[in-house]
Amino acid sequence: MRRDPGPARHERPALDEAALAAAHDVDLAIVAAGERGAIRWVEFLENVPDRLRDAPLADLRGVAMRVRSAFGPKDSIRDALPPGVSEPLMAHIDRLLKLLAREERA
Repeated sequence: MRRDPGPARHERPALDEAALAAAHDVDLAIVAAGERGAIRWVEFLENVPDRLRDAPLADLRGVAMRVRSAFGPKDSIRDALPPGVSEPLMAHIDRLLKLLAREERA
């Protein structure tokens, strides 16, 4: 049995825009992590930008939660990246998660 895929992304432009902004920030984080030799974070994030750009709305929460989990209390991507990269990424992921929660309640 297949689940209902829900609305198309273009039908929810705010969500699509938030996911695209987060994808851009993940691209920047991958570059910054590579420049700093933080290969672990490069590997952790390498498939995320395409998923944020292309995943159906029903799958975006899981992708966003994966990124958000990189900001852990003991092991955080913040320790490997400059604040100018990590903070906008966290802000965009949090915004996306907030919009997804609002969508789920509607």
